[in-house]
Amino acid sequence: MTRDRPQSIVVLTGAGISVESGLPTFRGADGLWEGHRVEEVASPDGFAREPLLVHRFYNLRRAALHQVEPNAAHLALARLEREWQGDFLLITQNVDDLHDRAGSQRLLHMHGELRRARCTHCGASSSWVTALSPQTACPSCVQTGGMRPDIVWFGEVPMHLEACFTALSQADLFVAIGTSVTVYPAAGFVSLVAARSETRTLELNQEATGNPLFHEVRLGRATETVPELVAELLA
Repeated sequence: MTRDRPQSIVVLTGAGISVESGLPTFRGADGLWEGHRVEEVASPDGFAREPLLVHRFYNLRRAALHQVEPNAAHLALARLEREWQGDFLLITQNVDDLHDRAGSQRLLHMHGELRRARCTHCGASSSWVTALSPQTACPSCVQTGGMRPDIVWFGEVPMHLEACFTALSQADLFVAIGTSVTVYPAAGFVSLVAARSETRTLELNQEATGNPLFHEVRLGRATETVPELVAELLA
């Protein structure tokens, strides 16, 4: 880093950090998920039309979490949180629990979590590691037919936005890792922080996004670039 040591760090992570743990994306080169359009498996309308299809899709993704472990990048960010003396927040677009298992606690899942389920009848959210179906009863209200993955679908508002924007407004270092920064509102985070002249912006990716608002871009595997950055910040 070429500027003074930051006091407040906000990190945004995307799918690129979890791919290196071997987590399948379930998305083909044609843009389809398991042969289905995204609207069919990741929208309220899709769930209302085909709940069995949506449950099958997310049950497969949830089961895949049993086969993967946090990688060096996840572990490095957890170390940064533990040892950093200033403010720190990790925001992830990922719905997996690899950051959680790595030990991150100052963590916001803005798109929800695969290992949580929410009842559309009573609104209760519960930890969930097994399969869901239309017959699954809500642990809180005991009604069936309303349990869904606690995931933000297309057309829904991401979670924790107020906390995200508050942290971003105070950050003097913003780091985006493994994300294309094209999906809003996360795509607007770099614009928000870049408007403040005292905030440094850094992109860590396999391939550069070409976004001119990043002051610095470091290319390479997250399992290499993230530990290197963390070591540099903590030195």
